[in-house]
Amino acid sequence: MEHRDAGLVVWDVDGTLIPADLRWLRRSIARTYGIDEAAVTFPEKKVHGYTDESIVIDTAITSGIAPAEAEAGVPHFHQVLAEVMEAGRDELAHVQPPYPGVACSIAELHRRGFVQTVLTGNLRVAAEIKIQSMDLGGELDLEIGGYGSDERDRFRLPGVVARRYEGKYGLAVLPHRTVVVGDAPNDIACARSAGFRAVVVAHRASREELSSYGPDAVLDSLEPDLVVATIASLVQQV
Repeated sequence: MEHRDAGLVVWDVDGTLIPADLRWLRRSIARTYGIDEAAVTFPEKKVHGYTDESIVIDTAITSGIAPAEAEAGVPHFHQVLAEVMEAGRDELAHVQPPYPGVACSIAELHRRGFVQTVLTGNLRVAAEIKIQSMDLGGELDLEIGGYGSDERDRFRLPGVVARRYEGKYGLAVLPHRTVVVGDAPNDIACARSAGFRAVVVAHRASREELSSYGPDAVLDSLEPDLVVATIASLVQQV
């Protein structure tokens, strides 16, 4: 198996590679629990930067579903979300196009020898459909990604990525040469919990707010030269 040793870049998906949009969760939650879409009420917090399963349970409870029923519906939610995402492929490409610079940044990092994957709260089926909609050319190694269908607690997903990376490439992940790129405070905290570098892009939160959580870098956009220079600099630091 070829090993590309410049470092490991781990991308968040919603809000980082593509704009966040809760319509898929809203539709799936409504169908899972048999309520109107208009009745789906997302909690004020614990949405962005969390896993789909945790969002579904909190949202179902906020929307009036009993906690036990909310938990019992999770397996069915997996099936429903897959159906909703598959049916919405064309809509997805229209309403959630990749942010400017995404494709070029990923292509240049690949050219420079970085292994790249994703760490996302999305169930794997949803993440794969979203990545496919971006037509990135295969530079993301989704086999070693960490997904919301692997663990409900996002903070356990770095360990999933590390195990899959080692299983595929036969080498341990080096935290100081691993960079998580996200857009939310929880992305920073998740990266820090594993000792990874943390870069965030101010797509939704302000530069000032994100800076207060202590990332290694805050970017205003995914301008490719800046993205590549920032990540390359971080993995060279000891």
